[in-house]
Amino acid sequence: MRIDVLGAVRALHDDGTPVDLGGPRHREVLARLVAAGGRMVPTDTLVEDLWTDPPVRAVGALRTFVAALRRALEPGRTPRTPPRVLVTEGPGYALRLPRDAVDVHRFEDALARARRTPEGRADLDTALAAWRGPAYADVPGSVWAQRERARLEELRLEATELRALLLLDSGSGAELVAELGAHVAEHPWREPAWGLLARALHRAGRQADALATLRRARTMLSDQLGLDPGAELRHLETEILRGAATLQPPPSLWAAGVRPGPRTTVELARTLALAGGGGLVHSRRDRLVAVRAAERTGDTALTARVIGAYDVPALWTRADDPEQSRAVVAAAVRTLTALGADGPAALRARLLATVAVESRSADLPATERRRAGRAAREAEALARELDDPALLLFALNGRFLQSFTRPGLAAARDAIGAEILDLATRHELPDFAVLGRLVRLQSASALGDLGTATAHAEAADQLAVSTEASLVPVLTGWFRARVTAARSTEPDGPTAAAAAAHYRTAENALAGTGGMPGLHRGLFALALLGLRLLHDRPAPTDPALDWGPYRPWTRPLVLLARNRDEEARAALAVTPEPPLDHMQEALWCLTAHAAARLDERPAAARAATALRPARTEHAGGASGMLTLGPVERYLAEAEACADKN
Repeated sequence: MRIDVLGAVRALHDDGTPVDLGGPRHREVLARLVAAGGRMVPTDTLVEDLWTDPPVRAVGALRTFVAALRRALEPGRTPRTPPRVLVTEGPGYALRLPRDAVDVHRFEDALARARRTPEGRADLDTALAAWRGPAYADVPGSVWAQRERARLEELRLEATELRALLLLDSGSGAELVAELGAHVAEHPWREPAWGLLARALHRAGRQADALATLRRARTMLSDQLGLDPGAELRHLETEILRGAATLQPPPSLWAAGVRPGPRTTVELARTLALAGGGGLVHSRRDRLVAVRAAERTGDTALTARVIGAYDVPALWTRADDPEQSRAVVAAAVRTLTALGADGPAALRARLLATVAVESRSADLPATERRRAGRAAREAEALARELDDPALLLFALNGRFLQSFTRPGLAAARDAIGAEILDLATRHELPDFAVLGRLVRLQSASALGDLGTATAHAEAADQLAVSTEASLVPVLTGWFRARVTAARSTEPDGPTAAAAAAHYRTAENALAGTGGMPGLHRGLFALALLGLRLLHDRPAPTDPALDWGPYRPWTRPLVLLARNRDEEARAALAVTPEPPLDHMQEALWCLTAHAAARLDERPAAARAATALRPARTEHAGGASGMLTLGPVERYLAEAEACADKN
């Protein structure tokens, strides 16, 4: 059997005959399970995804759909034999099929192979040919399907361009002119597509048309977006003007066998990182490769330039790969030592800013944290002396990431964000303008000023269109879920269930991006816990919830919700102090709440001492993504417990 969703949803038997899946709801249930990629989807999630306003007997209707689908997918299964395709798992359902039995999974796997090696192009051709129309085409109105369609369409465009790139790299490609011309006409904002079309025209011996294509791209980008072409298009135009008989493909992070130098590699990595999504993870890996290659040359100045060139705006205080960050910091420190105190000030400032930005505070012991703080201040001072706006923005980014030294510093971070935003706007550096907006969004969220935070979210979304910053709408989507959660406590506000659904939508969007360093794990579970605390309900106890790095602080409350008080008391006794990051106020509030529930006065006193400077802030608000409510509430609990005689 196989299932296809790249077009209308359908299932086919091994002999190619169609499976009668039933009505639209049956197909949507099957499609939603395909979108989960083999993971279990809870029943309540399926209900919320199927109905905007679920009927009273929605769960019963869902079970009816599942039963009918099981009969259709396994017609030969004998009664009372457990299903093997659409299975019950925990509180929900999952689809159990090999990945090569589902067209969308074959497509994703083919794209992943082609990213790694040119030999994957044949599979990519086949996977692209399997598209019969928009993904999930007959599930038009569902929010989850709209989100999946958008994600898969972006992957389809990437696959189309990657296939063209691999053909051009292999020496062919003149036959791509018509195909790429149509692709550019349909998607005129994709710079790589213009470059591919120009290369294909050049390969066909049409140099004048290739130059005209690049000039048309320049005019379109300038007139419509006020932007200049990127470095790759400018380089390509120069090569064509020089009359290169055999135009070599521009360096690509995709193409196997191409070994660009460290400076080119890090520039490409930076460009890829600014696009966000899955490219961010790959770009950080390639950046480290470039740093190590530069160090092997023994050229200190080159190494300093390669390390400092990766000035990608960074928002989050936790890294997905702390070892990689430590390796970059170590290289920066070695290079600073080699340059010496009298080395070029601009190179030293970029190295110091790198130390500050890469030393994510959630992952650092105290000595390294102090070193990073000093590096941030020194980088800022040097950048101001040099009067270099781009360098100062990089240094201020380091200052921001090192500004989580204790709870209660949202106002100080807002001042940093305001300077970043002003400087980036005046000097037309839009990527850092996005950072400034997001820093100010987080700060206003922490201070409970949701109106101001919303204005920054809207401005960030507008900037994201021109900068192609794919992660921005994901982050602002989380912020809007945080607003819904806060307002669910108001009279006539949204329900807690609606807030949970918003969080789930935001979580799915984040998962679909390929990630953002340090952000994903544990966030959804912590958001649900915060929502329950807002409504004076116990912690969620679903064993499938991933608490990620926040588990030590949430475990006492989860155990209390299971009426395992002594285990909760033992867990509280070993709960460490929270790391100095975006979530520190939230985690201290969890400790305060657990201590008050368990009447553990020493733990309550510690939490109260930590939280007093943040009395006017909102727990979790510094993330801009979730909330546990006002810190004052938890502080009052902790103080009352600690002051008991």
